[in-house]
Amino acid sequence: MKNTALTHIHEELGAKMVPFAGYNMPVQYEGVNIEHETVRNSVGVFDVSHMGEFYLKGKNALALIQKVTSNDASLLHNGKVQYSCLPNNDGGIVDDLLVYRISEEEYMLVVNASNIEKDWNWISQHNDLGVEMTNSSDEISLLAIQGPDAAEALQSLTEINLFDMQYYTFEIGTFAGVNDVVVSATGYTGSGGFEIYFKNKDAEHIWKEVFKAGEKFGIKPIGLAARDTLRLEMGFCLYGNDINDTTSPIEAGLGWITKFSKDFVNSEALKKQKEEGVTKKLVAFELTDKGIARHGYEIVDAQGKIIGEVTSGTMSPTLKKAIGLGYVKTAFAKRDTEIFIQVRKKAIPAKVVRLPFYKG
Repeated sequence: MKNTALTHIHEELGAKMVPFAGYNMPVQYEGVNIEHETVRNSVGVFDVSHMGEFYLKGKNALALIQKVTSNDASLLHNGKVQYSCLPNNDGGIVDDLLVYRISEEEYMLVVNASNIEKDWNWISQHNDLGVEMTNSSDEISLLAIQGPDAAEALQSLTEINLFDMQYYTFEIGTFAGVNDVVVSATGYTGSGGFEIYFKNKDAEHIWKEVFKAGEKFGIKPIGLAARDTLRLEMGFCLYGNDINDTTSPIEAGLGWITKFSKDFVNSEALKKQKEEGVTKKLVAFELTDKGIARHGYEIVDAQGKIIGEVTSGTMSPTLKKAIGLGYVKTAFAKRDTEIFIQVRKKAIPAKVVRLPFYKG
């Protein structure tokens, strides 16, 4: 089991630690609901140093990214971030990721912890363009500092104007006295904030400075359990739950990051899917009776016939109602359609709703 540079701090703080993607990670400190509300209402800090970072350099760096990702990275300018995915040859997704354009010939790709080796091998396999690739995942720490008070809490630590940073942009500068820190206006919570990338050796110092600066805002450490409830309220896909090697971006509602203005891995097949339609779609639903949907539960119609499966589900801490995502046959994907979630032996009624669940 790998540790992050901050594992010892989480243990000292009394976090409940769990194995996650090969890492020893904090799942919660005070409790999921309290931590969730901290991020929605003020500011919280996640250690997400388990994520992977690859650097691609050279005159063909963009060409390689265009070949392996579904989104159009030629639209990026320096300091811009893009959400994308790596399609496989079978209509599924190798991983979803963020693409950072540092310069015309240098990019950083941020990938999911559980897929670091798989993604590295996949991109390497398509690198017949002489692009210099570096896997810096083990050297970089990452904090996601999220919530409406994040900019105000952190501004004293950097000369970068956090208040004027647009969503999905980044700057590289000094943060808490440390040079060459990537400060990115990204995150997976829907409550705004920043993701901060830096070397492992600076992790403890930056963690302490962040908590000192955020003290008057009631800043708190947040575990992975609240990260999951926060992203689910936004309807953001989680790799391994809502998307995987067998789900296509078109089925998953990720057509907006699948651009057919260029050729990429399996683009012809995905284009055909988009034109001809798919047999199943990822939908959002709210339960209309008591019960909680969980990953793997069957979704049935009024006659009890299986029409799909739940991929993510929880009791929303903000909305105080049971919500979820799941794949259903396309005929049941329209908004307000009644579906049923098989919870143990009972079929609980639910209705298909529009995302996000949490409107902010």
